[in-house]
Amino acid sequence: MAFPELFFSIACFLYVLFYCCYYYYKANGKSSILTNWPVVGMFPALLANVHHCHEWCTTVLSKAGCNLEFHGPICCGMELLVTCDPANVRHIFAGAFANYPKGDEFLEIFDILGDGIFNSDDETWRSQRTKAQLLMAQPRFRAFVAECSRRKVTEGLLPLLSHVAAKGLVVDLQDVFLRLTFDTTSTLVFGVDPGCLSVEFPTIPFAKAMDDAMAAVFFRHIAPPPWWKLLRKLNLGEEKKLAASKRVIDEFIVEHIAKTKAEKSKSRSDLLSSYVDQDNDNFDKFLRDTVVNLLLAGRDTTGSGLTWLFWMLSKNPQVERKILNELEANCTTTDIDAGMTTFRTEELGKLTYLHAAICESLRLYPPVPFEQKGVLRPDVLPSGHEVGPSSRILVSTFSMARMEGVWGEDCLDFKPERWISESTGRLKYEPSYKFLSFNSGPRTCLGKEMAFTQMKAVVAAMVYNFQVEVEEGHVVEPKLSIILHMKNGLRVRIKRRV
Repeated sequence: MAFPELFFSIACFLYVLFYCCYYYYKANGKSSILTNWPVVGMFPALLANVHHCHEWCTTVLSKAGCNLEFHGPICCGMELLVTCDPANVRHIFAGAFANYPKGDEFLEIFDILGDGIFNSDDETWRSQRTKAQLLMAQPRFRAFVAECSRRKVTEGLLPLLSHVAAKGLVVDLQDVFLRLTFDTTSTLVFGVDPGCLSVEFPTIPFAKAMDDAMAAVFFRHIAPPPWWKLLRKLNLGEEKKLAASKRVIDEFIVEHIAKTKAEKSKSRSDLLSSYVDQDNDNFDKFLRDTVVNLLLAGRDTTGSGLTWLFWMLSKNPQVERKILNELEANCTTTDIDAGMTTFRTEELGKLTYLHAAICESLRLYPPVPFEQKGVLRPDVLPSGHEVGPSSRILVSTFSMARMEGVWGEDCLDFKPERWISESTGRLKYEPSYKFLSFNSGPRTCLGKEMAFTQMKAVVAAMVYNFQVEVEEGHVVEPKLSIILHMKNGLRVRIKRRV
């Protein structure tokens, strides 16, 4: 076929295609929240808004009444029910828990986590959770968490921030927090502090590998499954990054597991020593999967929570002042080197407003912004939506925080007072199916108290000793990742509080 004829044929095809799509939109698009195009479904809208997917999802769910049936391209396995309805969440995560497992598809998407507690279901999950719960509930380990958190703040964070303040440097506070939580989590898991939180800011191959892996896993959520599976088979794009990240992560973990086995000691309080002490030598994969799950939970989620909290404090100085006043009124200060001050863990645990401020930040910026569930048997959700074995459910914790019907007209405001009872002045209970930052139902996060212990130690010491000022013009937006990190970090200047 000559070029003019070929060009004319293509032009005619495109004209007919756009003509059909235009009239399809006029007939169907205006009556729906998202246009469900022939063949490609709602996927074009997702592609157009993926750069700000959490905010876009919130807008769509708000218009749709907290529930939306998302249709992807034909035969691509992207049929989803997206929800932020607390009634649905309660049903899925607690009321009919057994009918809503993570499922095989979840396991394949998160294959980097192996058969660890985040991926597993049924008896495998119950066995792992029971073991982890027994270890974390021991007074010895709780004391170990408190001591590690306080020591890292005293010997690592405060000296680093003092150095930054003295030099007048601009620092990425997100990087600082992820280094701190990586050191602390490594100590709790391995019994070894890798020393990443220092003025030299050493390169951390494991940390970069974990960040790259979470970005690649996010890509698997927005790409049609046949697409990313083909890329995995060809070892291209994000899948190539994920494979490289997995090698780095595994090398790091295997090395530390070998060291722990060689130094097996009943006097150590770290989690890995407890696992090694309880089992035989034929469970290296179990240890690997357990450790990578613990490291992800400890480093990334707590680091993310701290970063967003300090950004919110920079925008709400009245909240920072109330935290400072509560510290001055209720805590006994302990001076350390360079005239800085730290606090006792048991005192921080009693501070109402500090706890409320952390909860409010986690509400608005949950470290895990969405949860995914499969379905075993046909069911009808409280919203009236029918689901079955071919269904996938995506719960947006980020969007739930921004629904007026869930949190009131002031849902977008950073307001710690919403967590405090006006009549008693004590912390007010909010159900986990409404505040989903630590999951809900039988899968409620085992490390919840551990996370609060670490965050309170950091926030109290930083607020009391320093002022944090976000660099003028710095753009804050979520990163495209499974964890709600900041895309550009959080660039700040640190000043000693006078």
